[in-house]
Amino acid sequence: MLLCYFIPYFYIAAYITAFGCILKIVSSDDNPDYKVPWILIVLLIPIAGFMLYFLFYSRKLKKKYIKRLNDINKYKYDYIDSDILNNLKDIDARAYMQANMLLNIDSNHLFKNTNTLYFSSGEKYFESLLEDLKNAKSFIFMEYFIIEEGLFWDSILEILKQKALSGLNVRVVYDDIGCMSTLPGDYHKILKKYNIKATPFSRFRGSVDSEFNNRSHRKITVIDGYIGYTGGINIADEYINKINRFGHWKDTGIRLIGDGVYELTRLFLIDYCINVKNYDFSNLDLYPINNFNSKGYVIPFGDGPKPLYNKRVGKSVITNMLNLSSRYCYITTPYLIIDNELLSVIEASSLRGVDVRIIVPHIPDKKMVFEMTRSFYKRLLDSGVRIYEYKPGFIHAKSYVSDDMYAMIGTINLDYRSLVHHFENGVWIYNDDSILDIKNDIENVMLESIEITKDKLKIGFLKRFFRAIVRIFAPML
Repeated sequence: MLLCYFIPYFYIAAYITAFGCILKIVSSDDNPDYKVPWILIVLLIPIAGFMLYFLFYSRKLKKKYIKRLNDINKYKYDYIDSDILNNLKDIDARAYMQANMLLNIDSNHLFKNTNTLYFSSGEKYFESLLEDLKNAKSFIFMEYFIIEEGLFWDSILEILKQKALSGLNVRVVYDDIGCMSTLPGDYHKILKKYNIKATPFSRFRGSVDSEFNNRSHRKITVIDGYIGYTGGINIADEYINKINRFGHWKDTGIRLIGDGVYELTRLFLIDYCINVKNYDFSNLDLYPINNFNSKGYVIPFGDGPKPLYNKRVGKSVITNMLNLSSRYCYITTPYLIIDNELLSVIEASSLRGVDVRIIVPHIPDKKMVFEMTRSFYKRLLDSGVRIYEYKPGFIHAKSYVSDDMYAMIGTINLDYRSLVHHFENGVWIYNDDSILDIKNDIENVMLESIEITKDKLKIGFLKRFFRAIVRIFAPML
């Protein structure tokens, strides 16, 4: 600003820069909801507005990561699923459309020979995970947004130490920002002493563009290439209710056995290999031949920034499930901060007669985010959507189930971080026994929850004003 004052015509250069930023924002392919707050920032904050734009707007993968992606392709798997897809088309046209869309926007596959097991709590997930880790024979891959020292992680770590000492290939990825307050900064070096090869995902070195936006929110464990775990559960004691932070912590997970684990393996390899310079998996049978027979179909998938993912995969799966629902669609999510496109899809589904129900926490972990979540209630209720708040505490589960036939479970929240910025993963499921387990669990959660009605929406002027402000900037949070 001083340069604008003391140097002739410098202010003209500043105005031209701001104008150029606005042109770039308007002409981008980004969601309009994301463009509006950035345009306001550039227009309303002199000089610093376009500086913030240069720092924080980028959501593309860093060039150094892109260069490593080509090398990682040698570890991809070949899987022919055309017959499985054609068979699904003959069985259920709606299921085929959901699966085909997902296969067309992401480089994954439709799997038949995969058994699934649903976990309705972190405690059940923890118990099963420990048992499978103890029985590992070849390798263990683990990737989590948060790892925190305590009973959960310490129990796992003891097993990992023993397995690494006996010669198993043990590798761990944890998000550097996600674990900033839970692990020492050099924790990967500590694990190296136990012969565990670990790396922080996208180490935070001070650059705040893609480093800040593109975090790994994935939760994946792969054991020997044929057992896989994912869901909303991080490795910290509140997820198994050994620590009470926000009342009872409700979370869910899923275990895969069979061919579908191939995709979880591939996702882990991508995230591990783009963060380390030297790696070699040639001595491992990463994709073993399985002999499992299953009733249902699964598509494990990933999501993340360009150019790795050129479409918003998670958002497309959720949108497609809502659009093709005919009877009901139940959703659990810790946050409800969605763009107008997804909001309109939810409204349209409810208005055409689909029983749409959304469960969010009653005890929030972030009060500002909770106010943004509640700011969507009125519009959703007006269209017939039923909203519940989980009374015992905080629901962190990311579960989606429809018509007793379709489900998706994974790491994807209904917020901009999950739907736009982060590396995420999920499992789309069709006609599997675990789908009814998910539905029954959600129905039990509803019995413990408070249903929100229009008479509960009355608030004062100041709170309405506050919610209006935070709604504007919700896409940036």
